[in-house]
Amino acid sequence: MSSSSSSGLTFKLHPLVIVNISDHYTRVKSQQAHLNNGVASPSSSHPPRVFGCVIGVQRGRTVEIFNSFELLYDPVTDSIDRSFLLKKQELYKKVFPNFYILGWYSTGTDAQESDMQIHKALMDINESPVYVVLNPSINHAQKDLPVTIYESELHVIDGIPQLIFVRSSYTIETVEAERISVDHVAHLKPSDGGSAATQLAAHLTGTYSAIKMLNSRVRILHQYLLSMQRGDIPCDNSLLRQVSSLLRRLPAIESVKFQDDFLMEYNDTLLMTYLAMFTNCSSTMNELVDKFNTTYDKHTRRGGRTAFI
Repeated sequence: MSSSSSSGLTFKLHPLVIVNISDHYTRVKSQQAHLNNGVASPSSSHPPRVFGCVIGVQRGRTVEIFNSFELLYDPVTDSIDRSFLLKKQELYKKVFPNFYILGWYSTGTDAQESDMQIHKALMDINESPVYVVLNPSINHAQKDLPVTIYESELHVIDGIPQLIFVRSSYTIETVEAERISVDHVAHLKPSDGGSAATQLAAHLTGTYSAIKMLNSRVRILHQYLLSMQRGDIPCDNSLLRQVSSLLRRLPAIESVKFQDDFLMEYNDTLLMTYLAMFTNCSSTMNELVDKFNTTYDKHTRRGGRTAFI
């Protein structure tokens, strides 16, 4: 394996691929633990490996990986189920006609020698497939994503041409739908039965952090402009144009339409809050009436009194 790629391709990886691979690995690992019933076995001492294909588009020298799907792997023959792969490819082409199989993925700490066999088996679908490896082990000291993208290059080693894996750099590319999905996954309620208040507190905490960060950045800009006005730092016209462009957006939220929409949403929120309070009070009153009816019903059987309601 070489250190870096020399193909000049630019890779863009979407978060949905990372979420899919992580979900695939988590399910397989949980199923393996369930089958073993908590009893240690030789196969359970090593983390399982999962396999799948990555799909996307390639525009010139830019390769954008949008999605992925799982594959069936036979550990005996050390190969993937070819018929299952072709069936999944046909189904995905009906839904995403512009997406093509760009390569495959697996889990582990690094690329292995046996992975080259699977890599070569996919070359009839894509002549230069990419290989995405997700490291499922947790390393708290690591700040980068535990994802590595490999390409294959033909190198001459000891006079023999051989295919080897080479590392490629990549960037994370997101769209609005993916940002919403990732944010939803990151704010899931705890598995111990957390209430809706826990989700609300997490949402309000995130909103507070965003507002706090915005306030701090506005203060930095304000201090920078004051320093530039006093002559403490040289004047930067390009930066002043950017700040001016940013400030011109602010009057847009002071329009009459914004005030009407804001008040309408504010009133709707208050109305929903009042309705919830009325519903809660009605439920409490119903419980109180039921208790009175039960109490007076007992007195009726004893002394002939009528029910409260």
